[in-house]
Amino acid sequence: MVDHKIRLRSVRKAFGDNVVLDGIDLDVAQGEVITLIGASGSGKSTLLRCTNLLEPIDDGEIIFDGVDIAEPGLDADSIRKRIGMIFQSFNLFPHMSVLENVSVGPRKVLGVPKSVAGDRARELLVRLGLEERIDAYPDQLSGGQQQRVAIARSLAMDPEVMLLDEITSALDPELVGEVLDVVRSLKTQGMTMLFATHEMGFARDISDRVCFLHHGQILEEGPPQQVFGAPVNERTQQFLQRVTDAGRL
Repeated sequence: MVDHKIRLRSVRKAFGDNVVLDGIDLDVAQGEVITLIGASGSGKSTLLRCTNLLEPIDDGEIIFDGVDIAEPGLDADSIRKRIGMIFQSFNLFPHMSVLENVSVGPRKVLGVPKSVAGDRARELLVRLGLEERIDAYPDQLSGGQQQRVAIARSLAMDPEVMLLDEITSALDPELVGEVLDVVRSLKTQGMTMLFATHEMGFARDISDRVCFLHHGQILEEGPPQQVFGAPVNERTQQFLQRVTDAGRL
C-alpha cells in the first residue's frame, strides 16, 4: 500500500473571474519527487501556495497525513512548520548573518534553544557548501549562495515535505547548477518534494513523476520518460516542442 503524504482532491482556486486551478487531483507519496511543468500562468505556483495554505482554496480538499488541512479554522501555522516552501526570491533578512537567517526560525517558531539552533544551522550550512559564508550577510553572497541559504533555512525547520517554486528562475545561468545539486541531495535523502520548474532537463532527471499543467488543469501525468519521451496529450506535445526548439530540453 502506497503511503500518500499529500492528496489534492478537486482543488479549485480563482482570483475574481480568473480560474487558476480548475479541479486539481494529485497524490504525492512519501519520499516522492513530483515536478510541475507548464507555461507561465498555468497554475504551478498557485498550486504550491495553496498546498502550503498561503492561499485559501475555493473548493476541494488538501489532505496532509490523512487530515484535510483546507478546512476553515485550521491553524495554518502548525501546518507550515511541517511543509517547507522555497520561493523564486530568496527573502533573506538583510540585517542578519547567514547563520542568524538559518537559526532564527527554529528559535522563534519552534522554541529551540539558541545553541541547539545554531549548531543545527552550522551543520546544514556546511552540508550545503556554505561553511565559509556563515558570518557573511546576504548582500555579500551570490544569488546561488543566497538560494542555498534559503534552502538551509527551510530545512532547519525539519519539514516533512518541501515545496519548491521556480527556485532557479532568479539566478544567473552559471549559478543554477549549484542549487539543483542541493535538490538532488535532498532526493537521495528521501525528502518528499513538489517542485515547479522550467528546468526541463533537470525535471526529466530527478522526477519520479511529472505533471503538465495547462489552464489550471493537469493534462498529463506520468514518469518522466513517458511525459518527455512520448507525451500523449496534444497540448503537452506542443509545449515540449516549443521547449525543445528553444534549446531547453
